[in-house]
Amino acid sequence: PKPFHDSMLAVTGLTWLEASWSKSGKGEKRTWLDRVTGHLDDCTCDVETIDAFNNYKLFPRLNELLENDYFRYYKVNLKKPCPFWNDNSHCGIRDCAVKPCPSDEVPDGIRSGSYKYSEEANSLAEECEEAKRLGAVDGSLSEETQQAVLQWTRHDDSSDSFCEADDIYSPDAEYVDLLLNPERYTGYKGPDAWKIWNSIYEENCFKPHNVKRPLTSGREKFKVCFPYLEVPIPFSGVCVEKRAFYRLISGLHASINIHLSARYLLQDTWSEKKWGPNVTEFQQRFDEVLTRGEGPRRLKNLYFLYLIELRALSKVLPFFDRPGFQLYTGNRSQDVEVKNLLLEILRLAKSFPLHFDENSLFAGNKKEAAKLKEEFRLHFKNISKIMDCVGCFKCRLWGKLQTQGLGTALKILFSENLIEKIPESGPSYRFQLTRQEIVALFNAFGRISTSVRELENFRNILRNMR
Repeated sequence: PKPFHDSMLAVTGLTWLEASWSKSGKGEKRTWLDRVTGHLDDCTCDVETIDAFNNYKLFPRLNELLENDYFRYYKVNLKKPCPFWNDNSHCGIRDCAVKPCPSDEVPDGIRSGSYKYSEEANSLAEECEEAKRLGAVDGSLSEETQQAVLQWTRHDDSSDSFCEADDIYSPDAEYVDLLLNPERYTGYKGPDAWKIWNSIYEENCFKPHNVKRPLTSGREKFKVCFPYLEVPIPFSGVCVEKRAFYRLISGLHASINIHLSARYLLQDTWSEKKWGPNVTEFQQRFDEVLTRGEGPRRLKNLYFLYLIELRALSKVLPFFDRPGFQLYTGNRSQDVEVKNLLLEILRLAKSFPLHFDENSLFAGNKKEAAKLKEEFRLHFKNISKIMDCVGCFKCRLWGKLQTQGLGTALKILFSENLIEKIPESGPSYRFQLTRQEIVALFNAFGRISTSVRELENFRNILRNMR
């Protein structure tokens, strides 16, 4: 088998022999999942390096971070109508339901509207928000506040957004405790679920904007539009940006399917519900034979998505590392501890030895690159809108969060010049992250990190079944 690279020692502290032994086990027979290894296309990295880095180092710390109040409460509007078709049917299965938080359970610092990126900016941001609501930038405001109003307006309406974000001031927007509404199998499937993924994958065709979606709910026309979902992907002649777009969506799809397979409803009686890994479900979605070779490719796309989001975390460190930045909940001692853990995770992400090189995207002719980047952004923004068409509310919740998280990661990667110019103190007007974006970014990466960890669990189960 291919060695792990010299980086294996760097990311785990294990020798190659020790890492190989712990990965493969003593004399165990290899399964089809053990063959999901090696080099990732368009990257300098490989599956083994990511597995070791994530499972031994990053996953435990990230899990701990996401259990804290700042990251567990997410404000979402699950009542927005679908913008693409008039079918407003909703899943009636009880496991599709989402239980919102009573307002008194949400920490004061979060509920009071301190959603901007730091406590330091709250007083200024509140003054700016009031001015915006009045629709005025006038002489009665200080010069500093006038400038801040303009900057916030540019941020909120800016072209750097990859997602259709919810209006958190809407009366339909509610806080949800993500720990009490975990992503898992709900029973939502069939034509309605297929219609969602059909519409999502259509975005990969980069078709003319005057073609309405969905083109069809039929399988054959869908395969004509994007024919390589079940056969070897003919990426020759496809530019790296369009390959990357497809692989991000495929990786997100794979990650969601892993969560559903890993937290499956195994037992449902009057006395208890039991959730756990369903190997049959997992194999139906990813087995090399059952998927005609496509399953392992989907899993490699998951690793590609992991690299993209990991790279974004490594790039955004200067934004969070400023002394004035706080993850504000109102509990000062806890807020300090959580920020320290966050910075530890970001520095760990930065230390990863084989990062994806985002400079390979949108290079070359500047005019063509800018046009392609805008198309890329708008396609992804449409996908974020499709999440409002998901009939299962729990699936909608996690779909909206994960698309916003990935959209935030893309925003970070394409804002490198702005991040480098962030001042050490005071607000950063040119590059901003709202609390919603921060919560989505880390929880979305938490889902990807969990998926990589769950693959190790499924490897062990499959080996023991042989």
